[in-house]
Amino acid sequence: MNLIERIEALRGTMAQKQIDAYIITGTDPHLSEYIPDYWKTREWISGFSGSYGRVVITSNQAALWTDSRYFLQAEEQLKGSEMIMMKDRQPDTISFDNWIIGQLRKGAITAVDGLTISAREFQSLQQKLDANGITLVQSDDLLYPIWKDRTAIPDAVAYSHEMKYAAISREEKFELIRSKLHQLGASATIITLLDDIAWSFNLRGCDIQYNPFVTAYGYISLSQAILFVDMVKIPNSLKDILVKENIILKQYGEFQSFLSQIKDQNILIDFDRTTIKIYNQLSDSNQLIDEVSIPTKLKSVKSKEQIMGMKKAHIRDGAAMVNFLHWFGQNFGKMVMTEMTVVDKLFEFRSQQQLFAGISFHPIVGFGAHGAIVHYSVSKASDIAVEKDGILLIDSGGHYLDGTTDITRTISTGNVTLQQKRDFTIVLKGMIGLANAVFPEGTKGYSLDSFARKSLWDNGINYGHGTGHGIGHFLSVHEGPMSIRQEYNPEPILEGQILSNEPAMYRTGQYGIRTENVILCEKRMSTEYGNFLGFETITLCPVDQKLVLPELLSAEERIWLNNYHQQVVNELSPLLDEPVKKWLSMQWVPLPIV
Repeated sequence: MNLIERIEALRGTMAQKQIDAYIITGTDPHLSEYIPDYWKTREWISGFSGSYGRVVITSNQAALWTDSRYFLQAEEQLKGSEMIMMKDRQPDTISFDNWIIGQLRKGAITAVDGLTISAREFQSLQQKLDANGITLVQSDDLLYPIWKDRTAIPDAVAYSHEMKYAAISREEKFELIRSKLHQLGASATIITLLDDIAWSFNLRGCDIQYNPFVTAYGYISLSQAILFVDMVKIPNSLKDILVKENIILKQYGEFQSFLSQIKDQNILIDFDRTTIKIYNQLSDSNQLIDEVSIPTKLKSVKSKEQIMGMKKAHIRDGAAMVNFLHWFGQNFGKMVMTEMTVVDKLFEFRSQQQLFAGISFHPIVGFGAHGAIVHYSVSKASDIAVEKDGILLIDSGGHYLDGTTDITRTISTGNVTLQQKRDFTIVLKGMIGLANAVFPEGTKGYSLDSFARKSLWDNGINYGHGTGHGIGHFLSVHEGPMSIRQEYNPEPILEGQILSNEPAMYRTGQYGIRTENVILCEKRMSTEYGNFLGFETITLCPVDQKLVLPELLSAEERIWLNNYHQQVVNELSPLLDEPVKKWLSMQWVPLPIV
């Protein structure tokens, strides 16, 4: 079926069930950002492949809401469909709930798969629609009967994350979780997020592309630890280890029936990250405690051993990036080179590094106008040549057994304009501004966001995405609960957390510029005013000096950049062959301090 036929088939199912509007969140029962093909419902119905979006289908209308990262991508991918692209979170765009209210009569019914929407969002939406005479119900997956060639749910084999990399044992993690449960007056917690499962049980897998996760649920009480997982994923050797450690194994499909058996307990769940179906199964017979998932908070603060692993991973990843940049410089202009060529070479150089376990997301490699598409996803269909006298944006990362990386570099392919240099340097100033930030303990990410944006704001420029996200320890490249962005997030930035630092700017139809390093939050000083924190940059890779306008940098910024590049040379050189080492030492001429 084409996109139009798929929408019409869904409308047929909706009519049979007397549903007037159907919401497709495009996520899975674990509310994951990246999902198995089986759960890519939003992409199947709309053609849009971005990681964020929401679709609403009525009897005569279809619309997709997505944010500024994907505006250009969505416009392109929705061609050939009746679906309207709505620019989410923009002042002149109606929100999807208000759009539903405007489309439907009083007494109408709106439905959403109860396994794909959080309890908090469902309740909030239900309240708003109810106030306008519209009923919101949770349904089954309405695409199931019409999506005939749907891919099966993944059954890849799981494996243990060895202690020499994990640093904290399963038993120690359970005790940490139980200690928090006791503090919060809870008897148990339901763990639904796949990265929380992976961390809590020291398990890894490959159920989801770019994410080392196992599809599973967890239940941890003051006396029990239960893992709900398809047993075909657990080899006998691993099963023996888990059972020996008193972990109860149950089939993934038993989870829902298990929930119905829980009675008279104080259960901690994260209303924002637990589905409404799970909430409803527990709420009638138990007291629910609404808190951020305990593993989410615990894993965001890395141990000394995990921090060391992350630093080592970034050194190896930096060596891979420098090998790539050297190859690019030696070969550009001598061979036909496309965006996909860059993707393939990045993988090749990373795969040569010790402990490499795969890439951490699909690389964003955009030349020229493609670089202005914030989360551009290069494919054979969109691939273009990388040409002379342009700008190439490369956002990529890797998983290693001891850490996860995420780096963006914007490089020139020949002559560049004064405007391009100014834009690049303004973004660079923002990256340095956040890297140099010192702030009191307890500061939240939205307060730090302006450090990265000030230089851009001073020049009438802004970007629509966040500045920093947490990064997991051989886990998700996007990790909470903390963030650095304009929107308020109540979670403070804590010592031991690792985040991205990625200010940017985009000129639609021309180019995009983003410079991204990964930063570690560390204690800086203690005074009579309390403890103060700052950041250590752990990404190691040169920036393109041809794009820097030194006169726009302050003395402090020049010192930071000079020191950074010296550190890059010192720490990466031992991992590089002699020609690459020599090339690296010539990539940065120290800026004069004036």
